[in-house]
Amino acid sequence: MAPTSNEKVAIVRKERGLTISGTRITLYDIMDYLKAQYPSKFIGSLFELTDEQIEDVEEQQETGQYLIHALDND
Repeated sequence: MAPTSNEKVAIVRKERGLTISGTRITLYDIMDYLKAQYPSKFIGSLFELTDEQIEDVEEQQETGQYLIHALDND
């Protein structure tokens, strides 16, 4: 179920883990595809996600990687 154009796409924490708002898809479901550098369009079509949803997942991944590196350097 893709959000309408006026809905804000977000990553939300649920009991299953970090989830794309309005779906049951977790970031864990998508991360292997991102790490393997599959094209965003392919991932979006595979999981039936909008471009905005894919962008949010990629942004979350980048933020998470930054935090991990920052904590490792402390």
